[in-house]
Amino acid sequence: MAHAPTGPLDPLPSSSQPSSAPGDPAPERRALRAALLERRASLAQRAQLDARIEAELAALLDWLPVHCLGFYWPIQQEFDARGLVARWLAAAPGRDAALPAVSRPGVPLDFHRWTPDTPMREGRYGIPVPDGTPAVTPDALLIPCVGFSARKFRLGYGGGFYDRTLAALPGKPVAIGIGYESCRIDLAPGAHDIPMDWVVTESGRF
Repeated sequence: MAHAPTGPLDPLPSSSQPSSAPGDPAPERRALRAALLERRASLAQRAQLDARIEAELAALLDWLPVHCLGFYWPIQQEFDARGLVARWLAAAPGRDAALPAVSRPGVPLDFHRWTPDTPMREGRYGIPVPDGTPAVTPDALLIPCVGFSARKFRLGYGGGFYDRTLAALPGKPVAIGIGYESCRIDLAPGAHDIPMDWVVTESGRF
């Protein structure tokens, strides 16, 4: 399997102080998050980067014994996994995919079955969620990374939803972070941060 470089790229605001809560209000993390989102929004050759991420992710999913895959509806220039997940579903009978829904702040995510034909409605924060499909329990999660470290800790949007979800789901699903090499950073994990089992970027999977 390919391995990506281990160091950060261009300097960004430092995140040297650990968080004391899942929703980290520290100014340095807010500044780091804003800089990374700006960097992601301005990536050059985005189609080529996404094609390489898709190829690496498809190979990983073929290798892992996943039956129910939780993923995410893309926002803020995240990698869009919907096409890949649709093909993964069609490739073998008995597979399920699911999208998350936020029932209320401060609690783990709920996951509801999704197919390309599932009707959608607007959920909390304006993110589409499946409309009327049953709740399921994923055994693997695709998790978007605003930033990530060589130790596979991720920086998200600050709500702590995925850390709470990984801690709460039975059997701890395989956590697969999805990010871009330009957003690989030095990151001191917070007290509640849970590392990814895998991180997939355009340079490989590790």
